[in-house]
Amino acid sequence: MAISKSFKMNWLLLIPLLLMGYYIYLLRRYLHFWHQIPIWKIPGSFQPKTKVTVIIPARNEAENIAACLNSVCQQHFPTDLYEVLLVDDHSTDQTNTIAAALGYTNLKIITLADHVDKNKIQSFKKLGIATAIDQATGTLIVTTDADCVVSPDWLNYLVSFYEAHSYKFIAAPVNFYHEKNTLEKFQSLDFQGMMGITGAGIQGDFMRMCNGANLAYEKSAYTAVNGFTGIDQLASGDDMLLMQKVISTFPGSVGYLKNLAACTFTRAQPNLNSFVSQRLRWASKSAAYPEWQVTFILAMTFFFCWSIILSFLLIPFFGKEMFLIFVVQFLVKSFMDYQLLSTMTRFFHRDDLLKTFWTSQVMHIVYVAGIGLLANLKKEYNWKGRVVR
Repeated sequence: MAISKSFKMNWLLLIPLLLMGYYIYLLRRYLHFWHQIPIWKIPGSFQPKTKVTVIIPARNEAENIAACLNSVCQQHFPTDLYEVLLVDDHSTDQTNTIAAALGYTNLKIITLADHVDKNKIQSFKKLGIATAIDQATGTLIVTTDADCVVSPDWLNYLVSFYEAHSYKFIAAPVNFYHEKNTLEKFQSLDFQGMMGITGAGIQGDFMRMCNGANLAYEKSAYTAVNGFTGIDQLASGDDMLLMQKVISTFPGSVGYLKNLAACTFTRAQPNLNSFVSQRLRWASKSAAYPEWQVTFILAMTFFFCWSIILSFLLIPFFGKEMFLIFVVQFLVKSFMDYQLLSTMTRFFHRDDLLKTFWTSQVMHIVYVAGIGLLANLKKEYNWKGRVVR
């Protein structure tokens, strides 16, 4: 029996409407919980007591390492209470030489090649961090990336927050800066939204995410969950997968530090190839998330973006009805995204990024759909001169 066109249209309408309804619910939830997070302020009486080890993995970062170490090693924080461990991951440039020439007494350089056989490991970054933690003397481990810079009070914010709340694991914001082209501005605006989602998910206890460029966690908690054991087969995941291991062992022990001054800043990827490689690396760990909520939310967003694309592609076959579906989907997504992004750009003092909103909106749909698909098809990618599988 032939299936009528109206029956097909009913099904074609139902799926996009369900995905759209869920997206509205999700974005409203993000906004609700973001506004619930109190902005952290360092108490006037704050006197740090916690010993800190800052770990910075680096591979071929000669261009950025001096700025990074200058910002980290010159903190307004007692020098006897923190050390900086730079892990040089088989760099083929002058990263190590430049770092050593800076002459900081609280800086120690660990050459990863002295500790591992590079032919027998997959996750160099995790192993580098683990090697540094073995040598760390701090109670609190703080991580950032070698292409980041931080404010002079960065450690004061992290440590005061930790000492006030005794969290086992702390996520803090990361932003891009000094954007030069449309692609970089898109990444920056997208990241503003990701920071809102990160904070809201932690506050609402339903989607725990973080970024390794700005994390703090107790060394004892890292040891209690056996570090990266069980997730060390993945090239990525030194941040989110570790966080979810900690949450599993210590429920309710994760906090989000909401303050612009606690932010780390880095540059967006300058071209399409490096951008795709970066996002594929991030997406490669998604199947390993132990929290089903995270996987479910990412999947629903992926399907919603694909439904918008398919609605557009099916317009020639179903005419004005499909055109109407496409327009409604696109405008609803844009309206909800604008609410989140305008909130975040105000908080981070980056209202200028909203000038690229409509261009970025189209790019975001293609990016989510494309990277989500590629991550399941492409099993290897190039990152910093290294093929990662």
